[in-house]
Amino acid sequence: MTHPPVISLTDCADPNALARQSARIATLFGATPTVLPLSGPDPEGAAALTLLDLLRSTDLIGGPTHPVVVLVNIAPRDGHWPNGAPFCYFRHGDHLVISTVNHRVLAPLAAYLGLAEVQVTDVREVLEAAAGEWAELAPAEVEEIVRTQFRSLWYVPLLARWLADGRPVPAQPLPVRQPVAEAVRVAVVDNFGNCKLDRPAAALPGFDGAAGLPVRSRRDGRSVQVRCYDRLPDVPLGEAGITIGSSGVGFAELVVRGGSAAELFGLREGDRVLHPTS
Repeated sequence: MTHPPVISLTDCADPNALARQSARIATLFGATPTVLPLSGPDPEGAAALTLLDLLRSTDLIGGPTHPVVVLVNIAPRDGHWPNGAPFCYFRHGDHLVISTVNHRVLAPLAAYLGLAEVQVTDVREVLEAAAGEWAELAPAEVEEIVRTQFRSLWYVPLLARWLADGRPVPAQPLPVRQPVAEAVRVAVVDNFGNCKLDRPAAALPGFDGAAGLPVRSRRDGRSVQVRCYDRLPDVPLGEAGITIGSSGVGFAELVVRGGSAAELFGLREGDRVLHPTS
């Protein structure tokens, strides 16, 4: 049986963790996965935009597509769950996504891809159902996986394989909340130093105006007025600009033509650069 390729976004990003996860997924799916470590200062924001971009990249094909499996292991930074947030799953077309229940990561999918709900799993319930019907797991092995805090290694790859195989995995629906309006953040800093923001350019009040937008510099805490442009080539060489970038659905990017916006403004992923009332 041919299994779909697996792409994993994870904040467990050290070489040991990546090696173990890669080996386990390869054992279950028969091919080496693509593992993308998100170890920056704001892995939730980076994961939210990366997941949106990843799923968007499977659209506009003009014909049939091959399914992929996407794993997202980004724990919410809220301390709410005693042994980590539960894992959920949903489908985007033929593609399967398994993620921690992290509303900051999932909310952009509700806003821009129409994701209404996810299916939330309970580790013990799923493992006991699997052991009783299709998986060769002894009670002691079930208990070991249930009790571990390293669920992204031991549980999630199993869940992915069982869902990809069409197994009747028990789950409960959970609505996905829309994003809460707050200050615009840097979601991803790319290798050129362009700062991909977490909002469409059209949603930034004043983007179409001649005055530009005030960008907060972390270097000195002051606001710098930056002009807005439709495309990167429209920005004068050596100057800063806010453009419609390549990510999301027309999401904005803070750029310096021929330079690094992250360096000029001292910005990192997660930094607030604009306010919704600007």
